[in-house]
Amino acid sequence: MSDDAPHDSAPSDRNARHQRAMQKLKRHVDDKVAAASEQRGLLLVFTGNGKGKTTAAWGTVTRALGYGYRVGVIQFIKGLWECGERERLSEDANLAVHVMATGFTWETQNRESDTAACVEVWQEAKRLLADPDVYLVVLDEITYMLKFGYLDIDEVARAIDERPPEQSVIVTGRNAHRTLIEMADTVTEMDVVKHAFDVGIQARRGIDF
Repeated sequence: MSDDAPHDSAPSDRNARHQRAMQKLKRHVDDKVAAASEQRGLLLVFTGNGKGKTTAAWGTVTRALGYGYRVGVIQFIKGLWECGERERLSEDANLAVHVMATGFTWETQNRESDTAACVEVWQEAKRLLADPDVYLVVLDEITYMLKFGYLDIDEVARAIDERPPEQSVIVTGRNAHRTLIEMADTVTEMDVVKHAFDVGIQARRGIDF
């Protein structure tokens, strides 16, 4: 056997191992797909201290609109802030957006007015959650409304639980209530490793908002 023989066989051995691994992975994926037989709307929770929760929700909104579905978005915190996604999608006839028009709660510092504004926009949320023609409802930053006591968790949970069976809901915000975590079909926790703002870099238009 020549000195080159071991080197010649190495790529084919690697390819064979790779093929076996991919075949095993395919069987696993095929089994999971075959087992997923239920069709219904989902409750998704995007929580955690990391950046990207609202952005992920808007990405799903874009996806649903792309298929021609009706979508409703309720923004509980960032309603008065610029929002590139909202600006880009606002002309879509299938999108309804309702904002809590008080800005950030730590700016207003008025519990009474914030609660009133929250309750007002929550009425729009309940209407969307009861509409079988709305495919997706996003409750953006509603976790803060529950944490501050502006909304009652039992009422929110009941409205989500009693929604039309084909409707999906996305909840975003830090410190998601344990009831919502337990109810959810999918929970994604955004973790923070580094954030530019923490070292004095301003939020960037078109990137952060």
